[in-house]
Amino acid sequence: MAGMSDEGITAGMPIRVVLVDDDPLVRSGLGLILGGAPDLEIVGQADDGRAALALVEEQRPDVVLMDIRMPVMDGIEATARLRSVASPPRVIVLTTFGADDHVVRSLVAGAAGFLLKDTPPADIVEAVRRVAAGEPMLSPAVVATLIERVKKQQEPGRSARARQRLDRLTDREREIAEAVARGLSNAQIASELYLSVPTVKAHVGHIFTKLDVDNRVQVAICVLDASGT
Repeated sequence: MAGMSDEGITAGMPIRVVLVDDDPLVRSGLGLILGGAPDLEIVGQADDGRAALALVEEQRPDVVLMDIRMPVMDGIEATARLRSVASPPRVIVLTTFGADDHVVRSLVAGAAGFLLKDTPPADIVEAVRRVAAGEPMLSPAVVATLIERVKKQQEPGRSARARQRLDRLTDREREIAEAVARGLSNAQIASELYLSVPTVKAHVGHIFTKLDVDNRVQVAICVLDASGT
């Protein structure tokens, strides 16, 4: 499928959020944190990935906070399946560990980023806002760590396939893709390349579509794979 747009939700509308975790205390805590923000609206909660898919179909949220380890269907499979729905929500995976293999698999499956469960409340709220707006929420250091994990699993021919995918891009799109791979935000890319932020957003959207990816980490992985480094 074509990648989701890098644009945010409609201005002035509350950000609709679904919480997915098999621990009711975690869901309750997240509900209290996010429910206190006037621009966020909790539209549902689920305790496993299968229930989450049905809830997303019903409520059409903008963002899903998704636990990884759950019964019935884990967060990785649920995240991958959400890619096939119309106008899929952006998924933030929740984890106890900073960069384990499950997080890497979730990001490759299409998650927009991840949060540690002990992240300060204000940072959780800001992460939801940033992801809803189409901005990256992973620091360059975290992106580098996750990409390194994926590269260690490199199979024969992966670099050649990545180079073929990048050949679909224009010179400007390739330049922006390489900046995304360095962990730069749209505003930082705009400043570095002397472009407007809306222009960068438009280019990033085209890159998502041409590479058939859902998030900036997947763009970064493709760029790094193509370089063979």
